[in-house]
Amino acid sequence: MRLGEIFPDARLAPADAAREIASLCSDSRKVRAGALFFAVPGTHADGLRFAPGAVAQGAVAIVAAQKPVRDFGVPVIVVSDMRATLSQTAARFYRAQPRVIAAVTGTSGKTSVAAFLRQIWLACGRPAASLGTIGVVSPSGDVYGSLTTPDPITLHETLARLAGEGVTHLAMEASSHGLDQRRLDGVRLAAGAFTNLSRDHLDYHRDLDDYLAAKMRLFETLLQPGQPAVVDADSDVAEKVAAAAKKRGLALLGVGRTGAYITLRERRAEGFATALTLTHAGQTYKALLPLAGEFQTSNALVAAGLALATGEQPEAVFAALEQLQGAPGRLEMVGTRHGAAAFVDYAHKPAALETAIAALRPFTAGKMIVVFGCGGDRDAGKRPIMGEIAARNAEITIITDDNPRSEQPAAIRAAILQGAHAVRDADVREIGDRAAAIAAGVALMQRGDVLLVAGKGHETGQIVGSQTLPFSDHDCLRAALARGDA
Repeated sequence: MRLGEIFPDARLAPADAAREIASLCSDSRKVRAGALFFAVPGTHADGLRFAPGAVAQGAVAIVAAQKPVRDFGVPVIVVSDMRATLSQTAARFYRAQPRVIAAVTGTSGKTSVAAFLRQIWLACGRPAASLGTIGVVSPSGDVYGSLTTPDPITLHETLARLAGEGVTHLAMEASSHGLDQRRLDGVRLAAGAFTNLSRDHLDYHRDLDDYLAAKMRLFETLLQPGQPAVVDADSDVAEKVAAAAKKRGLALLGVGRTGAYITLRERRAEGFATALTLTHAGQTYKALLPLAGEFQTSNALVAAGLALATGEQPEAVFAALEQLQGAPGRLEMVGTRHGAAAFVDYAHKPAALETAIAALRPFTAGKMIVVFGCGGDRDAGKRPIMGEIAARNAEITIITDDNPRSEQPAAIRAAILQGAHAVRDADVREIGDRAAAIAAGVALMQRGDVLLVAGKGHETGQIVGSQTLPFSDHDCLRAALARGDA
């Protein structure tokens, strides 16, 4: 593709406009011959600092946020919104995308909704994939990659590859970071959805209002008037999301107990499954969702709403609910011991931890045992909050390490313990080594108990300092259950 085709409105000399662009790149270390280099400004550095190195490695043109003070020997195109330009250019360069793309945002549930929607589409005969925190899941179930919302170049390369493989339907997560940084600009969306809002990513966003505003870009900017917006009507901020959707001229579709598009008439636990009675378009449907917890019902209904909104038939959609499998590491039962069950969940924020414990409480005839920690270099304010939540809702709480990153693990645990010890008569223990903490939780299990290991979910590494060490909650839990750890 020629530079003049990518930037038709740029004032380029004929020879420059004819330059052939072989690839796009925003990391000067990865530039190859024929690349178009985007000098994206960073938090602490001007992207143009890396332009000479990019040219030396073969970049044939540069896109910058400001006019350079020196000549790099290649054309420089100056743009007003670098991040949006990068995304839109990637969309033009790679072009192909699945025909139907649905994006879901919210604090919790994005991964599950994307996984459920992919499964529903597959049940309806669509070649469907999902993209998000657990990676790209192809129609065959193969998984690769692991970023909630990848950088625009990687994202559009992925979209083009999926389309080339015959994928027609894609469910994707839309993180607040990805929306704020314009990574989804250029994605040709067919529908969007919102799950819920709670405290998260306050190391990046100024406050909850700023966090919500980032998510609202999906409805206020990216979706086009007339397109469907599926909203969990039972969310605390559903009215704000609905107002934004209506202002944009979107087709607002509420789901849940107070939803008009799919109304939850009855929800009843049946073992670790959930019996649902639903109404849609004047018809009543019953489904046995093979998942526990009210939040999984909410996620399933959002996914069903997106499937209906993108043209699937109600009978097929609601029948597919009975075959859903939970996303890896999302309230996933790993095993049992002495009549007690052990679960892994990705809950790493206050509301998610409280929701996970509440979801398992109906199945807890004995003690609730919770093992969790908090990540380093992230929102420190949530640590005592999560400590208090665990100590208040569980009979035994074991505080351990999560991904300490560059922080001292003991300091992180101390902040969690501060909140936990505020709960009178709470049984709170501290075991820094996460494998040892999981083993200790298993050793405490007796008939009727439930063990919840929270925080890392599907992750297969633990970030300590600048290293990612192999670690899996699933593997540690299975090993401890096999040993008995009595």
